Amino acid sequence: MNEKVYLYPVWVRLWHIFNALLFLALVFTGLTLQYTSKDFTIIPFNYSISIHNYAGIILSAFYVFFLTANRWTGNGNYYQFPIKGMMERVMKQFRYYSYGIFKKEKAPFPITKKRKFNPLQKLSYVIIMYFFVPVIIITGYILLFPDLIPNRIFGMSGIHFIDLIHIIMGFVLSIFIIIHVYFCTIGKTPLSNFKSMINGWH
Repeated sequence: MNEKVYLYPVWVRLWHIFNALLFLALVFTGLTLQYTSKDFTIIPFNYSISIHNYAGIILSAFYVFFLTANRWTGNGNYYQFPIKGMMERVMKQFRYYSYGIFKKEKAPFPITKKRKFNPLQKLSYVIIMYFFVPVIIITGYILLFPDLIPNRIFGMSGIHFIDLIHIIMGFVLSIFIIIHVYFCTIGKTPLSNFKSMINGWH
């Protein structure tokens, strides 16, 4: 498709950029909190806690903004899809990514004004944005008030259980970001998709 399509309004681009910066801050400070020892510290522990907490609170506010904006703008329509035939469409796109793209085959679901995401993107974005992100936000807020956490959950320390869920979500989202950045490089040129997030045009 050679025609330019305006897919990313200003609010989407700003949300995306700030969301990425905040997430990077959370990943970096989260790793620091997880692996810092008294003999090796990248950022002082107390600073890491403060940065992590504030970045998490701001990120959660941006998430509420994302949900609200999706509700009241047409952007929310891009996350809706019919269940019937979903797996067939997803597998068709998966085959293209794993094989067809290297054979210079035509994309099975080219981007249009009405279809910003292909089926595999749509499914992964829905799972990430409507499951993993809420879970990491909720567990993050719970960890801000450890005195309210039950002593035991499923036979283990309550705070360790919540912390484990929070860390697992963090690693899953980190892997998603790496994959996301990689797929951004397989556009018409390696930088074309990144430019789209600056000027709004695909």
